[in-house]
Amino acid sequence: MKDAATDTDNRLLAARYVGMLPYAEAWDMQKTFVKEIDKEERPETLLLLQHPPTYTMGSDRHPEHLLMDEEALKENGIALFEIDRGGDITYHGPGQLVGYPLLYLDAVGLDLHAYLRSLEQVIIDWLAQYGIEAGRKPEYTGVWVGDEKIAAIGVKFNKARHRRGFITSHGFALNIKSGIASEGFAGIVPCGIQQYGVTSFGDLTGRDLSVEAAAEELLPYFVKQFGCKRVAPFNP
Repeated sequence: MKDAATDTDNRLLAARYVGMLPYAEAWDMQKTFVKEIDKEERPETLLLLQHPPTYTMGSDRHPEHLLMDEEALKENGIALFEIDRGGDITYHGPGQLVGYPLLYLDAVGLDLHAYLRSLEQVIIDWLAQYGIEAGRKPEYTGVWVGDEKIAAIGVKFNKARHRRGFITSHGFALNIKSGIASEGFAGIVPCGIQQYGVTSFGDLTGRDLSVEAAAEELLPYFVKQFGCKRVAPFNP
């Protein structure tokens, strides 16, 4: 893979905000799209959406980081999935922009860490337009404002079957709505990190920005970072 920040291939990208989608439905959609992108039956795709309240546990899962039992999950209407991305446990819910980039990474010059850094950079650049100085913590993946995480990142690199390289899936979760940290995140140790907190765009700015508006604003930063030209809409 070329450095995702400087790739000049002008790749085609199908991108759309699809609204609120149950986690299982979105996960199945990703799996289908990955296969189609591998066979070049579908352009590379960026899904932008929200989920109903959901906890997901990645491949580096620690069950003790879930602070609710089964009864409490039901009472609070929170679904739980053990999934195939990297990382520990995180929360998805209303007021959070979730992005699933399904991109082909060529085996030539492949740099998986560069892909993660590029995802972070998209969010860092978007936040900067609002005067929010976001960055990274060397020991953790994600986007941080001081000692609080505003965006979690967890991905899977799916080995392509029809060409040399990988197709990405899963992606980022960017907290938009004020108060989201005290809602779903209160029932877990987010990403297994106990010493730092969680924040949101609304908490930092006092602005009431809709998730759909955030998706529309973020998309050009993604297109620029990954050297894409946008093609839309795509067929679900």
